Amino acid sequence: MHELILGGARSGKSRLAERLASESALAVTYIATSQAWDAEMCARIGQHRKRRPAHWQLVEEPLALAQVLREHAATDRCLLVDCLTLWLTNLLMLEDQARLETERTALLESLADLPGRIIFVSNETGLGVVPLGELTRRYVDEAGWLHQALAERCQRVVFCVAGLPMVLKGDAL
Repeated sequence: MHELILGGARSGKSRLAERLASESALAVTYIATSQAWDAEMCARIGQHRKRRPAHWQLVEEPLALAQVLREHAATDRCLLVDCLTLWLTNLLMLEDQARLETERTALLESLADLPGRIIFVSNETGLGVVPLGELTRRYVDEAGWLHQALAERCQRVVFCVAGLPMVLKGDAL
C-alpha cells in the first residue's frame, strides 16, 4: 500500500507516519530528504532522530528519491519518506532545472511497481495566500502538482490538522 500524509508545519503528519510505520509490523526504512543547511535545520533533524526507533534503517537522500525507493522497497518492508516538500526544495535549488522534472517523473513512474508499504509525508502549501516571489510561487505550484499526482496513485491519502488525521481517500485509520 502507498500512502500520502499531508499537513502544515507541526500538524502531526510525521508523528502519524512514524506511528503507522511502527504499527505495520514490517521492517522500517526511514528515507530522509532534508539537508542540514543551518543550526535550526540541524535541530529539527535531531528531533526527528530522537523520535525514531533505533532499529529502523536510515537512508539520507536529498535528490534521487525514485532510485532509493527502488533499491529498498520490498514486500516485507515499510518505507517512510519524510518529506517530499524538502525533496522538492532541494531539486528547485539546483542549477540544473531539468533535474526536477526527471526526478519527479521517475518517482511517479516507479510507484506502480514498488512492493511493500510506502508512506510519503509532505507539507500542504496550497492553503495560504499566493506567494509574492517567483521561486516561492513555483514551489507552491510544483508541490501542488506533485501532491495531486501522488494522491491519484496512492491508496490512502490523509490530511493532518492539530494532530488529528482526516482520511481523504482510502481506508480509515
